[in-house]
Amino acid sequence: MTNEKAVAEKLLQINAIKLSPQQPFSWASGWKSPIYCDNRRVLSFPFVRDFIKSEMCNVVFEQFPQAEILAGVATAGIPWGAMVADQLKLPYIYVRPKPKEHGLGNQIEGFYEKGKKVLVIEDLISTGKSSLEVVEVLRKAEVEVTGMVSIFTYGFDVAAKAFASAGVEYRSLTNYGTLIDLAVEKGIVTAEQQNTLLNWRQDPANWKPNE
Repeated sequence: MTNEKAVAEKLLQINAIKLSPQQPFSWASGWKSPIYCDNRRVLSFPFVRDFIKSEMCNVVFEQFPQAEILAGVATAGIPWGAMVADQLKLPYIYVRPKPKEHGLGNQIEGFYEKGKKVLVIEDLISTGKSSLEVVEVLRKAEVEVTGMVSIFTYGFDVAAKAFASAGVEYRSLTNYGTLIDLAVEKGIVTAEQQNTLLNWRQDPANWKPNE
C-alpha cells in the first residue's frame, strides 16, 4: 500500500472525509461539493493522529531538508505544525489570518529571523488562495518560503496554477484522486458516483449534483 493510499484510508476510517454525491455539501464560497474534508477530526483519534504526524514528518525530512523553521497556518494547521516541529526539533511559528487587534498586533506569532528558510504547514489545500496569502505574509516578513506541506489536496487546476505562479512547491500526504480510487475499491461509491465525483473536480464552481 502506498503512503498516499494509507493516509486516505485513515481519513475515511474516522470519517474525516465524507462523500455524498447525491446530497452535496455547501462550501463558504457558495460551491456545491460532493465531498467534505474535516482534518480537525483527526486530532481526536490518537493512533491516526500519530500516523498522520509521522507521515508529515517524513515528507518534511525527505523533501524539504533545507527548512529551518516550520510555520503553521491558523487555525487548522497550527497543531500539525507544532507536532511536526516538536518531532523534528525545529523552531516553530504560526500565521494568523490578520494581525491581532490588541497587544503587539502580531500576524506572525513566535520568534524568527529575516532570511531564514520557512516551510509552511497546512491541513488542506483547495483553491490555494488562503494558503498563498500566508506565504505572502511570510515573504513580507523577509523570510524565505521553501514550500508547503498539507494533509490533503483536492488537486484543482486553479490551485496548481496559483502555486506555480507564486513559485511555491507544495506536497500533500494524499489527494482527491487517490481517495476516490480507494472509495471505489472499498465499495463506498459506485462507478456512476465515481464519474460524478470526478466531474466535480473539473469545474467545481459550476458543478450540479445530477451531473
